[in-house]
Amino acid sequence: MDVSGLLAQLLNGLAGASTLFLVAAGLSLIFGVMRIVNFAHGSFYMLGLYLAYALVERLGDALGFWPALLLAPLAVGLLGAAVEVLLLRRIYRAPELLQLLATFALVLVIKDAALWLWGPEELFGPRAPGLEGAVDLLGRRFPAYDLFLIAVGPLVLVLLTLLLTRTRWGTLVRAATQDREMVGALGVNQAWLFTSVFALGALLAGLGGALQLPREPASLELDMLTIGAAFVVVVVGGMGSLPGAFVAALVIAELKAVCIWLGVVEVAGVEVAFPRLTLVVEFLVMAAVLIWRPWGFMGRPQAVARGVGTPEAPLRQAGQGATAAWCALVLALALLPLAVEPGSYATVLLTDIAIAALFAASLHCILGPGGLHSFGHAAYFGLGAYGAALLVRWLDWPMGMALLLGPLVAAAGALVYGWFCVRLSGVSLTMLTLAFAQITWAIAYQWDGFTGGSNGITGVWPPQWAAQGAGFYWLVLALAVAGIYLLRRMLFAPLGWALRAARDSALRADAIGIDVRGVQWAAFVVAGLLAGLAGALYVFSKGSVAPDALGVSRSVDGLVMVLLGGMQQLAGPVVGAGVFTWLHDTVARSTDYWRALLGGIMLLLVLLFPQGISGFAQVWKALAAIKNKAQEGAP
Repeated sequence: MDVSGLLAQLLNGLAGASTLFLVAAGLSLIFGVMRIVNFAHGSFYMLGLYLAYALVERLGDALGFWPALLLAPLAVGLLGAAVEVLLLRRIYRAPELLQLLATFALVLVIKDAALWLWGPEELFGPRAPGLEGAVDLLGRRFPAYDLFLIAVGPLVLVLLTLLLTRTRWGTLVRAATQDREMVGALGVNQAWLFTSVFALGALLAGLGGALQLPREPASLELDMLTIGAAFVVVVVGGMGSLPGAFVAALVIAELKAVCIWLGVVEVAGVEVAFPRLTLVVEFLVMAAVLIWRPWGFMGRPQAVARGVGTPEAPLRQAGQGATAAWCALVLALALLPLAVEPGSYATVLLTDIAIAALFAASLHCILGPGGLHSFGHAAYFGLGAYGAALLVRWLDWPMGMALLLGPLVAAAGALVYGWFCVRLSGVSLTMLTLAFAQITWAIAYQWDGFTGGSNGITGVWPPQWAAQGAGFYWLVLALAVAGIYLLRRMLFAPLGWALRAARDSALRADAIGIDVRGVQWAAFVVAGLLAGLAGALYVFSKGSVAPDALGVSRSVDGLVMVLLGGMQQLAGPVVGAGVFTWLHDTVARSTDYWRALLGGIMLLLVLLFPQGISGFAQVWKALAAIKNKAQEGAP
């Protein structure tokens, strides 16, 4: 740990911070003006790198390296404008989470488009002409191209600042960041303002990716790796604040550099591998900042929207007909193994659907009726799965005890995390749930001696009595039905009414004596408990658990299920889980480009049924009833 080594790592951190700022700057503009959680922003970064490779490869000799490379972000910016006009403009009035679903579907489509165009292999670009060598700094060789990248970040910050402060367009963007409803009331064409902002944000992400061409290979995994770090920078710096994003990128990148420089250090007789913290340091920073200052380093508390949203119809108990239909469905599912061959794939698929339905229903409980937007619900699913697996593998406990105590591990995690989360709201709450989930994922991923690390825990199978025939299927179905019924009963109990009152008006709920935070915290724990039960059932159905059970993709899958089914209907998560799991299974087996097909189907559902499948069915049923009454009243 010498001074020259620290300097080299700090310079590496500055180069990484510069690239991270380019991506985060575009996301910050989009986030600040349009209030869209744009999951596709990481895909624009990935496309910038792929397009730079293709353009330099084909046009580099004719145009030169730099002109060919700079065409890539321009192309990404045009693609961003097309996405905004053709897709996002159609769903501006939809709930924010539905917009998230649309951008996540774009991630799937863009990933498979890149796979089709460039293949699955990593692509290495050429060195930048004139910047191939290295310079001597304190006896160490440092790449000249990295020094160039260090200068790019501040230069882009200055140019963006001038654009936002010296032009009328920039004034409108800053005004929209502070109060976009007032900007619309003043007669500004918000549609084209949004298009230009989204195009500029996509261009900046593409520029960040293109400039990485001489530094790292183009890879299909860059989209999700990049978007997580970019979200952290935007939230830590302050939504809509470019200087805040720059400072946050510097802080996070330099903390990672210091962790690498420290290496393995003995602290109080215990060896601490600081380089391992690089996987989670940004989420530790985000969690700390959100608890201390929810609006970030240089952000401001978000203005209260003046627009009045459409009031939600109150939840209603299922009628006798609906109750009879659900009972008939459960009975049919219970009798299904008797009608198919032993070991049929239908029971395997329905087992997966039942587990997914329980997980989605637990998320829906806090997401819809509770209004608590969570990006980290997989934390409780994974804690339940790991809790059950560890009880079986380390203590040799039976499956019954694992299914009983595994969910309690998840409930304990929800008890701790929920205490912090319910003190926030909006985007701050969403990002804090993501931070806690990623911290939990990092612990599971790196604690090799306890959790098995990246390999996870294997050999966790049901006992003989459940493994034979349809025993385990019936067990999963019974527990999933019981869990979903418990959640439904809770929503019509005093806790559920208080939860919806806190969602609709926290101030009024507090004024009439409802402990808003206590109610939301209790809902968090109940939802975590049942998500943990879904995780415990999952580990016995698959025989193993790995860190991806705690990953962002698992949380996003849960969100997709809820939104596909319909967030305002109690049947929504069950319907969404069934459709999503069936589509994922069917499409994945039918084509190599299953992500694009699945993403395309999701986009169609978003555009055609923005209220979700279950919500559309309710609307269709109501329209049919009105039509019948009109026909009966006609002479």
